[in-house]
Amino acid sequence: MDMNGPSSTSLSIISAAALAVGLASWSWLIPTAAARDLDGRYANSPLKGWFEKLRSGRGPCCSDADGTALSDMDWDMKDGRYRVRIEGQWWVVPEEAVVTEPNRAGRTMVWPVYYRELNTGLRIDVRCFLPGSMT
Repeated sequence: MDMNGPSSTSLSIISAAALAVGLASWSWLIPTAAARDLDGRYANSPLKGWFEKLRSGRGPCCSDADGTALSDMDWDMKDGRYRVRIEGQWWVVPEEAVVTEPNRAGRTMVWPVYYRELNTGLRIDVRCFLPGSMT
């Protein structure tokens, strides 16, 4: 055993482990957005270009693969504001997130940004909301 203190090798291992733990503990602060077009099924969609240019007052909505289609029971209006139900909870859609151009896709869609925090749980920020027709 070395009586002069820890070796540089053991300090490197401890430093690398501390860095990994530190990065993992901060990962809950980073919003997640997962593109789901892994198999390329939307690549030849006639609406692909329209979806790529689609934007709200909060910026570009991304594409059809990044949005989530909602059934009629998962969106409504309350007190003059749109709401969406995601993961069993109702979320108010900010006015600036509502896409105002005509819905060429026909179905109601939402582009949520998920924040999962250790102490407060799930928070969803709606980037874009494309209302459909409630039928």
